[in-house]
Amino acid sequence: MNNPGKYFFGTAGWSYKDWEGIVYPLKKPTGFHALVYLAQYISIVEINSTFYRPPAVQVSLSWLKKVQSFPEFLFTVKLFQVFTHDRKNFSQRNIDQFKMGIEPLHAGGRLAAILIQFPWSFAGISSHYDYLDKLFESFRGFPIALEIRHLSWDTPQFYSLLKAHNVAFCNIDQPIFKNSIKPSAVVTNQDFSYVRLHGRNYKNWFKKDAGRDARYNYLYSNDELDDWMGRIKDLGKKSSKVFVITNNHYQGQAMANALQLKNKLTGEKLDLPLPLLKKYPVLNEIITKIKEGQLDLFDGDSDS
Repeated sequence: MNNPGKYFFGTAGWSYKDWEGIVYPLKKPTGFHALVYLAQYISIVEINSTFYRPPAVQVSLSWLKKVQSFPEFLFTVKLFQVFTHDRKNFSQRNIDQFKMGIEPLHAGGRLAAILIQFPWSFAGISSHYDYLDKLFESFRGFPIALEIRHLSWDTPQFYSLLKAHNVAFCNIDQPIFKNSIKPSAVVTNQDFSYVRLHGRNYKNWFKKDAGRDARYNYLYSNDELDDWMGRIKDLGKKSSKVFVITNNHYQGQAMANALQLKNKLTGEKLDLPLPLLKKYPVLNEIITKIKEGQLDLFDGDSDS
């Protein structure tokens, strides 16, 4: 590709109680909705609720309505867990139900990708290759990104499989243990590339009793983000669009890092949620000029 790619930065999910008073203001105006609020600052969001239950058409339509004032805003949807973590009991009905639920996003040009995310235990053995081949065929016609976490998939055979099905490889950042796949800038679909940053919480990543918040409690440093920005720009040279999702969601760290990455790409100062600035003063470097007294509005907000 000769033309540079278009970049979309956003977060994995938006419905987190611990974002109150950090990403979202505690005192909300009438009609406030988190998705509309986020669309002012980021250009893509990954829908996580679809991992736990298939989406309903009316819910997808409501998401579209919420972002109608942001014509370039996109969604990625995480595939229902019966396909990735159960893998034994899904049916054609499950396939049809999932497709129908996200069809409004697809038809409306707002679907960036279906994200198929497998656990670390899903290793690159022959039967799993066959399973992926079947799964990709089941969702043919939709943009697909695949996230695997086990090093055994890092083979020419695997990348050839993705290219054959026009599936984008998901380049991830995760704590690196034995047989963990490492950071990369792999392109298997020239239409788009996908990046997910999970944080580097080594202490809790594989800890069985660690909750979701503990596992994803991590704030990337500037140096770590610079390292990834090199890969992100490389992906943009090889694909038309690059979707960058931060999944280190605890206490809004994903939002802070997504906005930092956006600034690193463009070099432009950004409008930021002011509660987030109070929680993460490092963002002072990238915010547009704050009017005198503006931060005083949030003096009563929690920053713990």
